[in-house]
Amino acid sequence: MEKHNDPERLLADAWPQAEAFEGEVRKAVVGQDSVLRLLTIAVFSRGHALLEGSVGVGKTTLLRAVSRALGGESERVEGTIDLMPADLIYYTYLDDAGKPAVSPGPLLGKGSRLATFFFNEINRARPQVHSLLLRVMGERSVRAFNRDYAFPYLQVYADRNRVEKEETFELPAAARDRFMLEIEVRSPVEPDILDELAFNPRFHDVDSLLEGIRPGVFPLEQINRVAAAIQTGITASPALRTYVRALWRAAAEPEDFGIRLPDADAGQLLEAGPSPRAMSQLVRAARVRAWLARREHVHPEDVQAVFPAAMRHRLLFRPVYEYRRAELAPLLIERILGSVSAP
Repeated sequence: MEKHNDPERLLADAWPQAEAFEGEVRKAVVGQDSVLRLLTIAVFSRGHALLEGSVGVGKTTLLRAVSRALGGESERVEGTIDLMPADLIYYTYLDDAGKPAVSPGPLLGKGSRLATFFFNEINRARPQVHSLLLRVMGERSVRAFNRDYAFPYLQVYADRNRVEKEETFELPAAARDRFMLEIEVRSPVEPDILDELAFNPRFHDVDSLLEGIRPGVFPLEQINRVAAAIQTGITASPALRTYVRALWRAAAEPEDFGIRLPDADAGQLLEAGPSPRAMSQLVRAARVRAWLARREHVHPEDVQAVFPAAMRHRLLFRPVYEYRRAELAPLLIERILGSVSAP
């Protein structure tokens, strides 16, 4: 991709490569088109993402495919009760001479080319580890060995164990708010897709499957420039801005919009609504969706398409309702979208 000073030309040239990127990732997964589109939106929004889904639905395969098609380096960490912040930065061992040695850990080992960092079962890790991850996600840097290490292309993906509750630490609101999107990855239900996954040997060997993806389809070095050009080049009308502000108010004060939920007092439902960061990232994601559709302006359907993934994990319920999050959050989001008129 040539360098352009004209954002419009840059976006026009980047679009076919973004389409090719999504097409390459699609070679490794079937039945996950909506998930793939949300991941593509996260990539070009430069936002981190939480993945929700049961074991074996393809989350890791999907992220490995994204990493290969995008280029750069990737790392994966397993959340455990004994994982400490230092374990992400370095590890110690005895070298061949029997002397203590130190080597870079998952965050530092790949240097500035680290592009995809997958934290599996993040809620098994201690809050101290979450705190370190907040800086890495917010600043794309970490301080170690008396110097700062920068990761200009880094995106963090994490998933949570929703089945087993022992020895887990739920992410605090501040940590959840760092993630642009929470993406649900569900097992396909279509018989032909289930048949393909069960009986086609191509899907039985993940390493061979990923080798079929063309690496570096979208130049990693260009991703930040393209992402910035999307945010300046894709516009939002005054009516669209008014619509987003109304959604923000409805998400903070649902009772003012006549929203009712079963067995819940809408006026006492939330501790707080979405943060300013949440709404700015909602708009970032909507702009990317518009660009992927080859439009120069954000439409209401762009906002509506990314609203559930951008808001689901950011709704801060009062403790009496928090245990019903899985039930109430999607219902509240549905009714927010239904109660605010789109332009």
